[in-house]
Amino acid sequence: MSRPRMTRFDHGITAVDTGYHRPRFDASHIIADSGEAAFVDTGTTHSVPMLLAALDSLDIPREAVRYVLLTHVHLDHAGGAGELMRHLPEAVCVVHPRGARHMVDPSKLIAGTRAVYGDAEFERLYGEIPGIPESRVRESEDGMVLGLGERRLTLFDTPGHAKHHYCIFDDRPHAVFTGDTFGVSYRELDTGRGEFILPATTPVHFDPAAYHASVDRIMSFEPNACFLTHYSRVTDLERLASDLHAELEAFVRIAEARAGDADRVSAIEADLIAHQAERLAEHGVADPERAARDTLGMDLKLDAQGIDVWLSKQAA
Repeated sequence: MSRPRMTRFDHGITAVDTGYHRPRFDASHIIADSGEAAFVDTGTTHSVPMLLAALDSLDIPREAVRYVLLTHVHLDHAGGAGELMRHLPEAVCVVHPRGARHMVDPSKLIAGTRAVYGDAEFERLYGEIPGIPESRVRESEDGMVLGLGERRLTLFDTPGHAKHHYCIFDDRPHAVFTGDTFGVSYRELDTGRGEFILPATTPVHFDPAAYHASVDRIMSFEPNACFLTHYSRVTDLERLASDLHAELEAFVRIAEARAGDADRVSAIEADLIAHQAERLAEHGVADPERAARDTLGMDLKLDAQGIDVWLSKQAA
């Protein structure tokens, strides 16, 4: 196995590239403080050797990891949790009540994902997904506080991307680990204008009103930074929050304009690509059409599917 790709930040925070999809697409974050540590999100089962190698590189004993914190149970965030927990004898997995049963028995997550990707692609992307013993799973509560060394981690519910989503406010760096609620922002799209961001509206729980409220709740902590799973630290938060609100409104407009199309998922996806290409051009990204298709293509395909599910619920 190659050495893990890691980015070390202040205050004992390290981003570990999980290797999912492409470099710097999906991050697990390690928080270390006073001899204790926690993971925030895990990537997939294939990511676990890299996460363990990152612990070794940071001189963190496996028994020092107290928590595996899953912002939500989508498999790019939580697929590796069962395998990782096998190697962390003192850790507890903390997961939203709506997702906890799927970590104990992941069979429904597996079946649903296999139905979308097929068996061969599922194995390539995710591998085996073992369950976690129920005794090692703790359900989160909105506002619960966990101690880690000398810092306090506050977990708070943030629906909109997923009903089973929480974020984590870390009082030491005064930062929030946001999973997908604060959108996605890839470092290769940074320019002299700063960071580029867009919402994550993947199936099946996208709810624009709840998403707006959750972005506002994140900002109510007045964080200095947000650590995104896709991909890691962003700091120009007032502008990025404003962009997220504007993009949520744009996504809804695109959706409503295509509500009557026969193949509306494809139409919405094409409109999202064109819309992001315009934004990328304004942001100063070279070859914005290619960046919209290649760098954001997987996200926008899933976003279109999630928007389609939301439209169907609106019509029901």
